[in-house]
Amino acid sequence: MNGLGGLNKSDNGVVIGLVQLQLPVTVTPADLARQTARVVELVAKARRNMATMDLVVFPEYMLHGLSMDTNPAIMCRMDGPEVAALKQACIDNAIWGCFSIMEHNPGGNPYNTGLIIDDKGEVQLYYRKMHPWVPVEPWEPGNTGIPICTGPKGAKIGLIICHDGMFPEMAHEAAYKGAEIMIRTAGYTAPIRQSWRFTNQSNSFCNLMVTANVCMCGSDGTFDSMGEGMIVNFDGSVIAHGTSGRVDEIITAEVRPDLVREARAGWGVENNPYQFGHRGYVAVKGGAQDCPYTYMTDLAAGAYRLPWEDTVRVTDGTSCGFPAPTRLFGETTQEAAE
Repeated sequence: MNGLGGLNKSDNGVVIGLVQLQLPVTVTPADLARQTARVVELVAKARRNMATMDLVVFPEYMLHGLSMDTNPAIMCRMDGPEVAALKQACIDNAIWGCFSIMEHNPGGNPYNTGLIIDDKGEVQLYYRKMHPWVPVEPWEPGNTGIPICTGPKGAKIGLIICHDGMFPEMAHEAAYKGAEIMIRTAGYTAPIRQSWRFTNQSNSFCNLMVTANVCMCGSDGTFDSMGEGMIVNFDGSVIAHGTSGRVDEIITAEVRPDLVREARAGWGVENNPYQFGHRGYVAVKGGAQDCPYTYMTDLAAGAYRLPWEDTVRVTDGTSCGFPAPTRLFGETTQEAAE
């Protein structure tokens, strides 16, 4: 199945490389340009490293590091030089790439944005992180939903970012929209190591899909990211795992989206994505297709409220040095000031 990390590629295989990128320090536009050039260099390394590679994946915060600096001077724009360089790197190396930028947002806080760019330099997937890691992260909550694109060998690919993967609903939504491979990029540090591992495996098995997951790696002098590139098969088994903590190492494996499709069509026991919406189909024709989950109906009605809601003490970013927000979701900075 793994084909020696992708060296022996099968006809239906998709070879993925996960870059455990050295955690950078980015303070100035010059730092941003320097780090962009480094990512471009590593796209080329990925191609040289594995001629069979279809998709190279970089972690969240690959350009900006973990400072949480929202300085407009170092925020990226879709028509800016950083994205242009990433597109050109994919063209020059004939490879698909998954990248992370902190994107300027004139109506509020920057977006934590993920991109999948094809080997012709075209953006095939654009995603804004749905669940910033509060209270630590200042990013605007994403409003794009969870898009899916068609990637190498016709594989359906989704992308979520870091803390997103702690919510089972995110992976389930990706699968529900057709993802056979779900990428999860992150900047996580060592205290999250165990939950990173078991959520990557559960996201795969519960949704019968391959997950490809990678964090930043190494130290920036303050934080220590953990690398932990993991490629997990649709049955929850780990195909490849970067446990050395070696910076800029590229973890590779071949995955088989055709076998994902086969399992989703042919499995009876543990065909979890299907059975979730067809409860008890042995007893009743087609299974029960109601929504018995109170949290879902409440959330859809804008009435989500926990039984312990009034006891929650951390509900904004003030504990991490951010001012208490005054805007409501969907309001721009200008609207909130009027």
